[in-house]
Amino acid sequence: MSEDRSGQPRSWFGRFAQAFSDEPKTRDEVLTILRDAAEESVLDQEALSIIEGAIQVAEMQVRDVMIPRSQMVVVDAELTPKEFLPLIISSAHSRFPVIGESPDEVIGVLLAKDLLPLIIDDGQEEFDIYNKLRKATFIPESKRLNILLKEFRANRNHMAIVIDEYGGIAGLVTIEDVLEQIVGEIEDEHDVDEDEGNIRLFDDNAYIVKALTEIEDFNEYFNTSFPDDEFDTIGGIVTHRFGHLPRKDEEVSIQNFTFKVLSSDNRRIRLLQVIRK
Repeated sequence: MSEDRSGQPRSWFGRFAQAFSDEPKTRDEVLTILRDAAEESVLDQEALSIIEGAIQVAEMQVRDVMIPRSQMVVVDAELTPKEFLPLIISSAHSRFPVIGESPDEVIGVLLAKDLLPLIIDDGQEEFDIYNKLRKATFIPESKRLNILLKEFRANRNHMAIVIDEYGGIAGLVTIEDVLEQIVGEIEDEHDVDEDEGNIRLFDDNAYIVKALTEIEDFNEYFNTSFPDDEFDTIGGIVTHRFGHLPRKDEEVSIQNFTFKVLSSDNRRIRLLQVIRK
């Protein structure tokens, strides 16, 4: 234990106050102080996790959490309600990008609640989807998540279409995707634990994988043979290989894969980028 000027042991609170009086100049210094506070039970572990998530969001970009284009559920403007309603019902989403003549042309966003009148109105022939569209918001892949969250709150928007450097559609991101990086997984009655939800193709040979993906599911998806006798999830194997709880951007190679940490907190890895060599 450190001592004060009189040679007496300094209390933890005294060290905590002294640390802040020295004005920490980096995020790591701030986090070190807060983690010390959590260890001393001055700060709740859940509160620490949220603070860490909020700090990480400032370092993450939209491309780290977006739903890739291949997994977007979209509505074709040329379809009739009878044709696209089964898709909306099965997906259980609340917002849907609407595409025009080209798959790269998002002309607006359709809210599921705006379709409720169809339940009591049999006149689907008169339905005009263009009168129901909300304006779509377009953002670059490189936008910081903290900036996006601020814009979502200011504009009362919940979804944005992500475009790549060439102006093509790269994917979409919702306010829930951003908030989950701060408070952890947000599940509702429609969430299901499926492979396609835990493992998403990100690029030609890169994938975004939730750390809680079961090893059995990972092996089935990638045709691998990671053992599941000691750990249940791929995050457990990755953490074990690191030998410590890794931070964002740390990488490790296991078999024919490179695992890069995209998101983590003081207790676990949340999100991984997986590249097959």
